[in-house]
Formats: sequence, C-alpha cells, structure tokens
Amino acid sequence: MTSANTILFVTRSLGHGGAERQLMTLARGLHARGVTVHVAQFYEQGDFGRELRDAGVPLISLGKGGRWDVLSFLRRLRRLIVTLRPSVVHSYLVEPNWMTTLLKPTLRGPAFVWGVRASDMEFERYGRVAQASFALSRGLSRFADLIIANSRAGAHFHTSHGYPEDRMLVIPNGIDTAYFHPRPESRSAVRQALGLPDGTPLVGVVGRLDPMKDHQTFLAAASSVHGARPDVHFICVGRGDAATTSRLQDTARSLGLGQHVHWQDQWSDLPSLYSGLDLLVSSSAFGEGFPNVVAEAMACGTACVVTDVGDSADVVGDTGLVVPRRDPGALAQGIAALMARLPASAQARDRIVSNFGIDALVERTMNALAPFGGARA
Repeated sequence: MTSANTILFVTRSLGHGGAERQLMTLARGLHARGVTVHVAQFYEQGDFGRELRDAGVPLISLGKGGRWDVLSFLRRLRRLIVTLRPSVVHSYLVEPNWMTTLLKPTLRGPAFVWGVRASDMEFERYGRVAQASFALSRGLSRFADLIIANSRAGAHFHTSHGYPEDRMLVIPNGIDTAYFHPRPESRSAVRQALGLPDGTPLVGVVGRLDPMKDHQTFLAAASSVHGARPDVHFICVGRGDAATTSRLQDTARSLGLGQHVHWQDQWSDLPSLYSGLDLLVSSSAFGEGFPNVVAEAMACGTACVVTDVGDSADVVGDTGLVVPRRDPGALAQGIAALMARLPASAQARDRIVSNFGIDALVERTMNALAPFGGARA
C-alpha cells in the first residue's frame, strides 16, 4: 500500500549545485501546492537543506558512511520507504537513481521516477567508479517507471546510451525569478568587494572548477579580450580541488592575467553577483543539460555568452550569443561582441520569466507524476 499524493525525493546531498537547487525549488513548490513531500539525502550537508526545513518540508539524513556503505544504507533507505509509504520515489542523479531502483523488487506500490540532469558526459574523465556507476544505471534504467530529463540534449544523450525512450520525459528547470531579479545597486558593491573602481568592466564564470566547465578555454579567451581591453576584469566563482585550483591559477598568471582574474570559492548572494556582472560566460565543454547559472543570470538581467553544449542555446535564445565549445578564439569574439552591445535590455529576464519560471516546473512535474498518484493537489 502507498500513501497517495506523497513524494519521497532521494539525493546525495543538498550542498551547492544546480541539481540541488532545482530539487529544493521543486520540493518547496510542490509543498506549497499541498503535495506531501519528504526529502532524503545520503549525506547531511548544505544550505538548501536549511531552506527546505524553513519551508516546512521534512528532511531526512540517511547517514551514508561513504562510497562502500551500500548494503546497510539500502536497508535504511528501504525502511524509510516502508515507513513513509510514498506513491512516488523520485531520485536525482546517477547514484541515487540506480540505488533506489535496486529496492524495487522488495517493495510494493511506489513508482520509481528518475531525474537525469546531464548531457554528453565524458565519464572517462572521472575514473572507473563513475564509469561503472553510469553503466549500472544504464542497465537498471528499464526498471524506472518514468525518467525526467531537464533538457532535450540530456534526453537524447541518455536514450542514445540505452535508456528507454518510451519512459523519457523532458521538463526544463524552473528559476525563482522573485529571488533572482535585477539589483542595480550591486554593480558598485561587487566591484568594491573585489577592490575595483566602480566603472570596471567585469566578466564572470560561475561553476565548480571541473573539466566539464572548461575554465582553460575561458582563461585563454580572457587573455585575448584583455589584450584588446586591458580595463576588463574577470571573476571565477566556484570550488575545486587544490590541484585543479592551483593549475588554473598558474594558467591565469602565465597568460598575464594574474591581477585581472579574481578567484572566489563561493559568493553568498548570487543575485547580487549576477547583477554586478557586465556579462556572464558559460564555457562548458560537455555535460551541461539545462545550465542553471545562465538562466539565473538572465533572470537578473545579465547578458550571457554560452558554448553550444546541452540546451544552452535554447535557454539564451536571441538574448545573448552562442559559440562553439573548446574554441577560445570564438569565445573571445563572443565576449567582445556582447560587451559592445551592453548594457543588456530586459529581454534576458523576460525570456526566463516567460519560459522557465517555478510555476511551469511545478505544474509540469505534477502532471507527470499524477498517473502514479504522486502529485494531486
């Protein structure tokens, strides 16, 4: 037996990240519509968890003891599902997807819905464990009752790797446009925080320091832009391991950008950061599905230059520029061309409000889960 109109989300953690923010946004939106929502995380961490609790959404930590804590973890997860009796178990990302589905033969009632967020992944860059995990998810995907991708590119990538096409559905991400909105006063505040004069042109990249995000191409493009416009400064916001961070900072110095690239592990108020930029760059080489940072920046009225990865071009539309991936020259030209058109108009924000708001995300998800009894208001 299941408890109708009850959804259990399962994810690794609720730390910083696009998928984590989307889960939090969706769970809060469903909760506000009267759907009973619980969120279980492998590891207890992250600001988004606190936001869920503040919204009244129950948050459960499964206390996973590390990569090899599997059997005892699955017992705890099964016990939770039996206790809550959800009509839908909705997992997010590769490992939670296949781990929850391993329990399907032992449970009666709930539908198992997967959330896939990436496209065009290069798993060989992340070691054998990541490759094995994806291979396992590919084999188990036929047991999922529904698979929700957040991009058309992601749906195509997964079906081309063996995921069942007849159970694949695309629901784009939703952006909280009440939170992500233009803050003109932030231009001065951001530059002051970086020790820059008020009029300094500022170009930013927001994302973890990871091969997927291709900061090497961004830095090479920044060097070309700097050669023509020595007044332009650049900011990279995102965490990386010590070796990657050091290597990228060394690259910046070798390109003569040492004093013109500012490195920040995080920025506590992202709408202020986005509003303070002249433009945002997404230089990703692979892996993007729906690029949250692009949509968030656009909702703040900031123009974007993106590489043609995932659904980035669909998100930007005609409000920014799209360039080929792994092409520093094209990216530099795109940055220079878009800067020549600044300041940005309201078109970027209007595009997000009209196409990618929270209400659309929640409504589409409720319609998708309604056949399983998981989202009836």
